Amino acid sequence: MTRLTVSVQQRLAAPVEDIWAVIDDTARYAEWVDGVLEVTAHHGTATVGETYSEHNRTLGPLTTRSVWTVGTIEPHSLRVDSGTGFAPLHDMVNTFRFEPLGTAATLMTYRVDCRVGLGPLGRLLAPVLRSTLTGQFRRSMATLEDVVLAERGIDQAGG
Repeated sequence: MTRLTVSVQQRLAAPVEDIWAVIDDTARYAEWVDGVLEVTAHHGTATVGETYSEHNRTLGPLTTRSVWTVGTIEPHSLRVDSGTGFAPLHDMVNTFRFEPLGTAATLMTYRVDCRVGLGPLGRLLAPVLRSTLTGQFRRSMATLEDVVLAERGIDQAGG
């Protein structure tokens, strides 16, 4: 199987505490994660060892059901979850890292590591998946920033 790692960093115009309040709530992923249509089961505040389930968009009209297990939590710094249900992707590990940039901004890293099945076809699919996931991660982080700023009552124009 082909290994695939996609990692995207983006500066978010919000303090890490406000961003963490949204990403730490497993019920809220459909609000900001590109491709999550609905969170179908959750446990609220992320808890190591607990699971949450999603209904996800894959390609075009195709959808899937995924189950995620919270693996690591370092409040305001790191969150690592492992997921299943994304065939032909296997051993999926999703990582969010946060680095405060002063008091009003955060550098977020959104990363996924997985194996692509389908033998030789997987090697051909990997570059397409890398491009698709990079776009999804960028859109997710922009939406996360919008959600956080809206909750704080700050519009994108800076007012």
